[in-house]
Amino acid sequence: MNYVIRSIRADEWPAAKELRLAALQDPIAHLAFLETYNEVLAQPDSFWEGRAARVCEGAESGQQIIAEGQDGRWVGTLTVLLEEPGTTDWAGYPVERKQGHVVGVFVRPEERGSGLIEVLVDAGLEWAWGRDAERVRLIVHEENGRAQRLYRKVGFVPTGLVVPLSARPDERELEFAVERP
Repeated sequence: MNYVIRSIRADEWPAAKELRLAALQDPIAHLAFLETYNEVLAQPDSFWEGRAARVCEGAESGQQIIAEGQDGRWVGTLTVLLEEPGTTDWAGYPVERKQGHVVGVFVRPEERGSGLIEVLVDAGLEWAWGRDAERVRLIVHEENGRAQRLYRKVGFVPTGLVVPLSARPDERELEFAVERP
């Protein structure tokens, strides 16, 4: 593998936007992401600037980690958000302990199967453990078998928590987590 794995810089929001738009055009984007291509495309530059600033190198509440190819093109990403005890998560559930929450996982189709996702997950876990997270979790659509297999392969296990989607009440997301070693 010849990738540079690193956190984004705040001024790299145009590249973050391009990669997110590519992710939202993936054939299984409707299972993997809670926003759509058209919703995100309509966002102003200020949205992308703010989003990058919240998860860039040096930010403490989250980190977007990317894989950069030899040509400088971003080929994969994931973001880890810190959730603090006593707060409420995105779905309205109470957060009971400090934890990381992996979101926005994407590897370009031509890079899949290379082991890149494992490297990105390791970098995300390392970042979360370095901020004293007790566990790291992610939420995956019940019908996204490919993602579930991948997350099991890198050490995540189902917790039993099932999250109904408010926008799509007939669909559910499953929580997977890995405990701090």
